Amino acid sequence: MKKHNFYAGPSILSEYTIQNTAAAVENFAGMGLSILEISHRSKEFVAVMDEAQALVKELLDLPAGYEVLFLGGGASMQFCMVPYNLLNKKAAYLDTGTWASKAIKEAKLFGEVTVVASSKDKNYTYIPKDYSVPEDADYFHITTNNTIYGTELREDPDVKVRLVADMSSDIFSRPVDVSKYDVIYAGAQKNLAPAGVTLIIVRTDALGHVDRPIPTMLNYKTHADKGSMFNTPPVLPIYSALQTLKWYKEQGGIAAMEKKDKENAAILYDEIDRNKLFKGTVVPEDRSIMNVCFVMNDEYKELEADFNAFAATKGIVGIKGHRSVGGFRASLYNAMPKSSVEVLIEAMKEFEKQH
Repeated sequence: MKKHNFYAGPSILSEYTIQNTAAAVENFAGMGLSILEISHRSKEFVAVMDEAQALVKELLDLPAGYEVLFLGGGASMQFCMVPYNLLNKKAAYLDTGTWASKAIKEAKLFGEVTVVASSKDKNYTYIPKDYSVPEDADYFHITTNNTIYGTELREDPDVKVRLVADMSSDIFSRPVDVSKYDVIYAGAQKNLAPAGVTLIIVRTDALGHVDRPIPTMLNYKTHADKGSMFNTPPVLPIYSALQTLKWYKEQGGIAAMEKKDKENAAILYDEIDRNKLFKGTVVPEDRSIMNVCFVMNDEYKELEADFNAFAATKGIVGIKGHRSVGGFRASLYNAMPKSSVEVLIEAMKEFEKQH
């Protein structure tokens, strides 16, 4: 049976990425060697790194003065690397969910942290709107998409301080005005590659302004100066990332991804709002197009496990909601085909008829 993969991460990748990566595991670049066993200094892999960095710049239309890094450690490592490199005295953070709060916790190890607003009061079911960012902050940090709670900030804020964004789960799903940001970071395992590599886009003139010494491996400048090759990079995930980036370009770039993602999310939200069994958990204006969170209506709460089991009979996997929210979560990343969303919608309709 065909599987319809709605996992929140690691998550669905394009067939193009999977097939090309599998082929490279067998024989990379005609070398007669697996990509699992080649030197990261080989000209063949250096070409992979160079092309991947160039494609990120092209797809996101990066202005001059930015470096593209591929590092290990996941987005969670960036929770400390950002303040290590940028926080001199005070930073401002917007608290919109679990990952934002984890980033705040790390930043407090390096200096004063002002939480300008939080949606914790309503279990993170909305994005705070009316807040001000202190102008003496070294930077303002946002989490653009909140995978656990299903909220998303789809605009680039205008602030008078440096701007940092965790875009782990929605990068490449919309055009971004990179010139407004000083650091953008994203764990790869949602819209780019298997887990194990993190994409960081950093404005070079944002670096070198903190008073503290920075450990070599945690200094952005180390990796920018060495083209992400200071130490052995995660070779296989970077190769997979390159395949995904090439696939994005073939599909028509980021604007084409955004159009498809919005259509997929719209038809699923429409069914959630129509179906008597289900309800969304997020205020409509802040609904994520990447992670669609929904629960059973109160009078049908006891059917939750039954629907999960029913969905599984249709080949639908990964829709169980995070324990913080319960219910269901359908992650609609860039590689998600509309046909899989339609299978989920049909399952919801069929289950409704049975009850």
